[in-house]
Amino acid sequence: MVNEKKTLPKRIILMRHGESAGNIDAGAYATTPDHKIPLTEEGRAQAREAGKKMRALISSHSGDGACGENWRVYFYVSPYERTRTTLREVGKAFSRRRVIGVREECRIREQDFGNFQVEERMRIVKETRERFGRFFYRFPEGESAADVYDRVSSFLESLWRDVDMNRHQVEASSELNLVIVSHGLTSRVFLTKWFKWTVEEFERLNNFGNCEFRVLELGVSGEYTFGIHHSEEEMFAWGMSKEMIDDQMERVDGSRVTTSNDCCPLQLNEYFDLLDETDDEE
Repeated sequence: MVNEKKTLPKRIILMRHGESAGNIDAGAYATTPDHKIPLTEEGRAQAREAGKKMRALISSHSGDGACGENWRVYFYVSPYERTRTTLREVGKAFSRRRVIGVREECRIREQDFGNFQVEERMRIVKETRERFGRFFYRFPEGESAADVYDRVSSFLESLWRDVDMNRHQVEASSELNLVIVSHGLTSRVFLTKWFKWTVEEFERLNNFGNCEFRVLELGVSGEYTFGIHHSEEEMFAWGMSKEMIDDQMERVDGSRVTTSNDCCPLQLNEYFDLLDETDDEE
């Protein structure tokens, strides 16, 4: 049964792991399984600093009254070594009182590029991906971004069931922040699914930096948006188009026009730009 008193998360924060051994030496993937690639010392330091910034953002932007004072955090984390270590370092910025819980979630793991990755072979494969298209190209023995989209979609359904059934066990007087510690491509796929962006819009997007986090906050319209914590210039640097950015800003104050079935207006003109405005016959 759906909880009638469910508390919507105030924020959903997407974070990429810190600098890993594979980020500084692609040859590491030839001898170490991807899921066991560790963070560098710099990556650990990045995560600790990111944790401090995240806590400061959450605490300083929490609302007035008991709800804002009683903010809480729930973490979802990819089971890869580099994301788990990132979370351990991020977590040092939070007191135990603030953290409701943590869940390892296999569906938000990195895109599977195959097993051991020989550097020269992977260079050729990635060049082929650029010609084929980043979303649909499937790595030999691995996944495409489209495959990642399918499992991230399943994760999103579970996340909303968690919210509906109050599995986070958050009190109504608390402000809930969900933090997803994952990977660059997985986070971009998550956003593509969330905002119903097209494949072309996905392929515009730039990767997250190491330990970069992006904040979706619930606007007055009841929709989540980047526009509260991020500037239009930031979103442009991420690769978002003017239309995508305008959509984010309209979600802030509720000026965005929506319909009961959320018809993806950004895509409407692509398919029906030549139709008459009315069905009146001359």
